[in-house]
Amino acid sequence: MKKSMLKNGLLLGLFALLCTGLVAVVNEFTFDKIKQQEKVELARVLHQIVPDEIHDNELTEHCIILQSEDALGTTEPLPAYIATKSNQGVAIAIEAIAPDGYNGNIRIIIGISHSGEVLGVRTLAHQETPGLGDKIELRKSEWVKSFDGLFLQSDKDKRWNVKKDGGEIDQFTGATITPRAYVKAVKKAVLYFNANKAALLSTPANCEVGNE
Repeated sequence: MKKSMLKNGLLLGLFALLCTGLVAVVNEFTFDKIKQQEKVELARVLHQIVPDEIHDNELTEHCIILQSEDALGTTEPLPAYIATKSNQGVAIAIEAIAPDGYNGNIRIIIGISHSGEVLGVRTLAHQETPGLGDKIELRKSEWVKSFDGLFLQSDKDKRWNVKKDGGEIDQFTGATITPRAYVKAVKKAVLYFNANKAALLSTPANCEVGNE
């Protein structure tokens, strides 16, 4: 009995070791491909939220690192991408986290012009409820385009709330927590940019995100 148990244990251990090795090999061979796909997807999103006609640089090549828990919703450093025209900063795409989504963090990216106009917003990652909260995805709903062209003069601007809270931005039928968290995250990121515009747009590239 003991020999049989030992044999079975050794076989299971060998099987686990082989599986681990196989996963490691697969990861090694697919790592570069995955990184390349991520870079392509990032470039696609950036072109959507920062119009090509306003800049002459490749956005993924001018990446900077930002860190502000209050403004960006996380203690972790996050990337932002500077759009330049003739080497002058004209817009930025800032990644941020809405930490109070219905099912946790919502990762978003916001394009903002030098004048403070919201050029576009996209959802990068989320775990919101299918059929309700997932309307923050452009492929599910046009809702994220509600921010296009908006300006934010101060944190007292009540328009920057969902309609249920007296604002002008629609919530989803049966789901208010997700859009409320999303609007708040976009608002904080825009306020952060407005308060630090000159410094942000003149920051040299200092991260490797998008170039790895």
